[in-house]
Amino acid sequence: MLAQGTALCVQKYRAWGPEAVWGRHPIFATRAWITLSGVNPRLVIVLAVLGVLSVAGITVGLLGKRGSSEGQAVAQPVGDQPRLRFEGSELPDGVRAPDFSLQNQDGERVAMRSLRGRPVLVTFLYTNCDETCPPQAQQIKGALDELGRDVPAIAIAVDPPRDTVESAREFVLEQRMTGRLDFLVGSQEQLEPVWRGFAIQAQIDGAEHQARIVVVDSEGFQRVSFPIDQATPERIAHDVREVERG
Repeated sequence: MLAQGTALCVQKYRAWGPEAVWGRHPIFATRAWITLSGVNPRLVIVLAVLGVLSVAGITVGLLGKRGSSEGQAVAQPVGDQPRLRFEGSELPDGVRAPDFSLQNQDGERVAMRSLRGRPVLVTFLYTNCDETCPPQAQQIKGALDELGRDVPAIAIAVDPPRDTVESAREFVLEQRMTGRLDFLVGSQEQLEPVWRGFAIQAQIDGAEHQARIVVVDSEGFQRVSFPIDQATPERIAHDVREVERG
């Protein structure tokens, strides 16, 4: 409105001279006009022009500020969430893997403490299993292939006394994991502390055991856990590498 008023004053001055500004021109004789007496007409023109320029400057400034804010909002990344370090479920700090000494499929003793210094893959199988156990073994085999080198891998028996040295050896042969997987067997009394230490439900009549793969770090702490339906060779190998980095 201010800009329109000042523009009108300028137009009147140019068309009819200073008399038009003050409302004394004959064309305005029938209307009531606000008059400014004793003011230099040139000052009025200057003030009018300054008013127009002020309004224009404020408008441009507001539009520029709005455009800058919108530009900043567009420039900000959307949905750029930090990537989790591990592909599997990270376990709480300080959960140590249980110590044990059990026989493998070749009758040799394997102790958890003796595996310190390298990451260890731990899973839980039983030798008469036809559904979940072979895929678990193959996931570990695929992870070792993905790594391009072997790290210690052990399977803890969950179905004594049916899991024996002989049946464990046959299972490892069938899965073509000889020399890459130690299938550890023992009595109920020997295995129960191991199951508790890894929070595993063993095989019981009418209920399948928990199918999990755990990555233990070089200091003997449980770091990552995979339910079998979330494990892939690529994900397991990724987390082994992350555990090796510390």
